[in-house]
Amino acid sequence: MDRELLLSLIEKYESPLYVYDAEKIKSQYNRMTKAFSGVKHLKIYFAMKALSNISILRLFKSLNSGLDTVSVQEVQLGLKAGFDPQDIIFTPNGVSLEEIEQAKDLGVQINIDNLSILEQFGQKYPKTPVCIRVNPHIMAGGNSKISVGHIDSKFGISIHQLPHIHRVVENTGMLINGIHMHTGSDIYDVDAFIRATEILFNAAATFKDLEYIDFGSGFKVPYKEDDIQTDIEELGLKLSKRFNEFCKDFGKDLTLIFEPGKFLVSEAGKFLVNVNVVKQTTSTVFASVDSGLNHLIRPMFYDSYHHIENISNPNAKKRFYTVVGYICETDTFGTNRRISEIKEGDILCFNNAGAYCYSMASNYNSRYRPAEVLIYQGKDHLIRERETIEDLLNKQIEVAIDL
Repeated sequence: MDRELLLSLIEKYESPLYVYDAEKIKSQYNRMTKAFSGVKHLKIYFAMKALSNISILRLFKSLNSGLDTVSVQEVQLGLKAGFDPQDIIFTPNGVSLEEIEQAKDLGVQINIDNLSILEQFGQKYPKTPVCIRVNPHIMAGGNSKISVGHIDSKFGISIHQLPHIHRVVENTGMLINGIHMHTGSDIYDVDAFIRATEILFNAAATFKDLEYIDFGSGFKVPYKEDDIQTDIEELGLKLSKRFNEFCKDFGKDLTLIFEPGKFLVSEAGKFLVNVNVVKQTTSTVFASVDSGLNHLIRPMFYDSYHHIENISNPNAKKRFYTVVGYICETDTFGTNRRISEIKEGDILCFNNAGAYCYSMASNYNSRYRPAEVLIYQGKDHLIRERETIEDLLNKQIEVAIDL
């Protein structure tokens, strides 16, 4: 997306604004399927928590993707978007048996990550196929907040509890048709990931009725020029070879599953904001914009990096700015960033805004959430309207209180 297009979208839809490129999403999806073309049965399930707009979901359906969901509400959205229940995996964490039963009744693939629910579900529904999420005790991810496969993580059943899993399965007679792991985001060492998969292969070999092995995702994308990223082509060659060997030894052609979110949509998204104030203090030049952690919380929550460009004045002399929001909290998007000279009214563009950005937005400070636009087949399509005061009041109930 060139800057002239982005500036025209601000003129049309106003600021702040999320913009997504359908062609980039498609190219990332095709890149992944091509990388694993050596596997007989491959299925990609988009992790919809990354970006859950229904138009984006329908785009993935057109690509023959499945959906990775983590709540029954995400399951319902996926069905609303037209996905077949068999193309939806439900992998919640810490939810009640009742929510899992709701997902079961909707006909989707159940993935259970704790022994308590596994035993309860197996006793009530032994004939319903279930996948098991194991914790491989592998430290991965950019920081502790996005690493979910280590020994202290709340996610998955410990790989050391595999005998207990089998005891539950034998006692209930339940059918285990899949095994799953997810170590966390920002994995870029292919060989380390391959070593981690051996843990899953060893566990998989102990289940005779498997139909698939789900390796999760967490592939790193570049956030800046010359940034490290997962070599998905190298991973495809190495893991496909090992997977095919496993299937031969197992005596059955299984399906290899991945659940990418960030890899598919991160680079497709741009977040556009307007500069309200340029503020010089005794030590810092602040560029204050018409957004904050209510719209894009990742830098504050994860210390995530988003490259910031001044698309109104790209060729000006570069200066150092700390880009901040308008929320009554410390909402710093970037500190001491070298950006083309910023003036009040300029439009700044945040890159890598496709994953875990709008989906984590809120109405904090009673601010409206922004609009979303999809660039599809060369045209811009409004896929979510900007909120209004009516949206903030929609579910509130006014009660007359006389003190």
